Amino acid sequence: MSISDLGIDLHSHSTMSDGILTPKALAQRAAANGAKMWALTDHDELGGLHEAGAEARRLGMHFIPGVEISVTWCGRTVHIVGLNIDPESLELSDALAYIRSGRVERARKIGERLAELGVSGAYDGALAFATNPQLVSRTHFARFLIESGHCGTMSEVFKRYLGDHKAAYVPMQWASLADALSWIHQAQGTAVIAHPGRYEFSPLQFDALFDEFKRLGGEAIEVVTGSHTTDDYRTYAQVARRFDFAVSCGSDFHGPGEGRLDVGVVPPTPKDLRPVWADWL
Repeated sequence: MSISDLGIDLHSHSTMSDGILTPKALAQRAAANGAKMWALTDHDELGGLHEAGAEARRLGMHFIPGVEISVTWCGRTVHIVGLNIDPESLELSDALAYIRSGRVERARKIGERLAELGVSGAYDGALAFATNPQLVSRTHFARFLIESGHCGTMSEVFKRYLGDHKAAYVPMQWASLADALSWIHQAQGTAVIAHPGRYEFSPLQFDALFDEFKRLGGEAIEVVTGSHTTDDYRTYAQVARRFDFAVSCGSDFHGPGEGRLDVGVVPPTPKDLRPVWADWL
């Protein structure tokens, strides 16, 4: 089986963080869409990996256990995906529990900011969308704002209220880049910069991020992802060539109708670039 024949999706989210589908239902949707290699990468959470892995293997998919870790770098939030990790890693599990401990207070502050902007009941509204109350995120607030008629789309929510430094944005000190990579590598995983096209950095800042990530042992960068445009595909393919990164791809699926790509339906990566999964087949 050649790489180009594979349906590969190495970035998706379940109800264990801010996705709409349970790990089992997400595995079923990925398989129904033709995925042959699939990763669950919930935000700062490993709790869905056993259920997802069992169902993926039952359906004949090659399951890659993963996680998406929130990092603070240059005053902004960056996401680092850990792929092919050991789900039983105590070091990683303990570190993620520490990160999650700050999310509840941040969510309450977002609710207070939205109330000041005339949106009442936002914290309780977001909480209603969260299966895991320790992981109330901006995505849960976005779903509430859409359902309550304050915004029409996810994009509008983040442009008006919840994007970095917007009206209801509440900063949080996440993990350092060095810590995130250390935890992933202690769990025998591979570190990937998630959806770089989403970050509002200057060219010099991007170069510094990629340099530091490489120096710390970071292995790969997402090129093809549901968070990128086709222009972004070309831009970050060039970054991969320049820094000799392996390339990853993923839908960044959270729920039906919420992103550009469905889970398991991801365009191929450029053939001249080294895929992060090459040694996993």
